[in-house]
Amino acid sequence: MEIHYENADTALGLVKSGDRVFVHGSAATPRFLLNKLLAKAGIIKNIELTCISTYGEIEWNRPKVINNGFFINSLFVSSNVREWVNGRNGNYVPVFLSEIPALFEEGLLRLDVAMVQVSPPDRHGYCTLGTSVDAALCATRMAPVVIAQVNPQMPRVMGDGIIHYSEFTAMVWEDSPLPEIDYSLEVDETAIKIGKNVASLIEDEATLQMGIGTIPDAVLQQLSGHKDLGVHTEMFSDGLVPLVEKGVITNEYKKVQPGRIVTSFILGTRKVYDFVNDNPFVNCMNVAFVNDSDVIRRNPKVVAINSAIEIDLTGQICADSIGTFQYSGIGGQMDFMRGASLSEGGKPIIAMPSITRTGISRIVPFLKPGAGVVTTRGHVHYIATEFGIVNLYGRNMEQRARLLISIAHPDHRAVLEQAYYERFRKLYAEVK
Repeated sequence: MEIHYENADTALGLVKSGDRVFVHGSAATPRFLLNKLLAKAGIIKNIELTCISTYGEIEWNRPKVINNGFFINSLFVSSNVREWVNGRNGNYVPVFLSEIPALFEEGLLRLDVAMVQVSPPDRHGYCTLGTSVDAALCATRMAPVVIAQVNPQMPRVMGDGIIHYSEFTAMVWEDSPLPEIDYSLEVDETAIKIGKNVASLIEDEATLQMGIGTIPDAVLQQLSGHKDLGVHTEMFSDGLVPLVEKGVITNEYKKVQPGRIVTSFILGTRKVYDFVNDNPFVNCMNVAFVNDSDVIRRNPKVVAINSAIEIDLTGQICADSIGTFQYSGIGGQMDFMRGASLSEGGKPIIAMPSITRTGISRIVPFLKPGAGVVTTRGHVHYIATEFGIVNLYGRNMEQRARLLISIAHPDHRAVLEQAYYERFRKLYAEVK
């Protein structure tokens, strides 16, 4: 079996002006190819980059890139392109993570090129999409041109993302480390308190979903005394590995792929990348399957742990924007909030610090003007901060406000009490 590798310039010659180019995301972001493509600004024009969440250094903030026809259309906004997405040459598509493959399949986002990063071919010629199958699998099937960055440092991950090298239009060899992020370094006293509060809701034999960030990692640190937990999640990081090693995570009681961790992408440090490499205990799957609420609900006791930017006193969750500034995306929060609520014994949880790093309350009378509602007040259940846990489900608006004030930061409760009075008590007094 003889495999031919192109140099980057030759491979990227397949990208023509006016193309829509899918860019593989998370730890699998093909930074080498992407930066080489951006360097062609002015030579090729009117290129739309469609991506979910990219990581690592991306050389976009240059006049030739933003003034010569490179436009980013992001389906989930990450920090390295946040300013670009919020500028005049970028935008954001609000969409559930589970439905992104359908955008490609149905032609609403017709792809011309897909750029992916893969593990090297095995002796049979099969590569894998490595740490990120999510919507990349569908992108490789729908794009007529697929350019693969083949990286020997990309783990070989079992599941849906197994692709024969003959399906790639061009392959470029690039030996470079994957981007790493260690959420455990950001776990502070507040996160530990939240982690303990959330862990108190998790029963033995539950099936876990963790969102991105410090709080999910803090929760995992509190689960070493649990038994027979399962994992069905859109993503996971290093925090799961010790629980597998201790026998806490067994996946025995799951209904969907029992005995296996089911995920859509992996993001963390080399520790977790080494853990998933050639590991049949982990299946990385198409996000249309992983995040399908009908699939999620089949598992028992699904505990979905996600976070928020702010929540108003009626339970509306903003998790993707700061006012009109697009900070992240809808992602899979609603997929799993709904799936968990439909699961037998399931618990959808929003866990967040009561205040921001600058001391601003995350529990607010009203969301900021322009803020997006990711989880509606009809879908919200448990809210956890460092000051406790409340369950808003089945509660009326006034009851919700009282409960949320009880877990707000003490420095902000007086303002929230006044807002409560203005909205409810003053109104009733006027009616009387």
